[in-house]
Amino acid sequence: MPTTSEPHDRISAYGLELIDIHDRLREQLTRLRADIEAHLDGAGPPPRELPAHCLAFCAALQRHHTAEDDHAFTALARRHPDLEPVLDVLRRDHGLVADMLRRLPRLVAELPAAVGVPARADRLLSEVDGLFALLESHFTYEERKLVDALNRLDAAGATPADLLGADPED
Repeated sequence: MPTTSEPHDRISAYGLELIDIHDRLREQLTRLRADIEAHLDGAGPPPRELPAHCLAFCAALQRHHTAEDDHAFTALARRHPDLEPVLDVLRRDHGLVADMLRRLPRLVAELPAAVGVPARADRLLSEVDGLFALLESHFTYEERKLVDALNRLDAAGATPADLLGADPED
């Protein structure tokens, strides 16, 4: 009788892990926006903390999308060629998000100049809101279209190397 191994468990739960990663990224972006608003209202963290928070969020999101593009999407395309149009949409979204992530740290760094200047504050909040809207749409679409396929990859004989681009012993 086959036994369940750790690599098998890791793959079979990958779709659920994707949702967890998205939820954490949603929380980080919500917290960043709340911190920006609080600072603009005079009650939030000092400006030196906000760029660090922003850079940490941007780096985490970029790492997530790079891993998807380089590993998870490749494995899914091999096992489920019918998902290629979905993966193309998601890759395109990743490019749009990357463009926004390049602008966001600069806007956050300009935060001290935005206090008391409604046009600058509105531009920053608008950019954060646009990123949140794009990510929410992207995450929801990705979860709806890919979670089941990711959770079934173990049934198709996928290995951690197929999915993650890494040896399970690493």
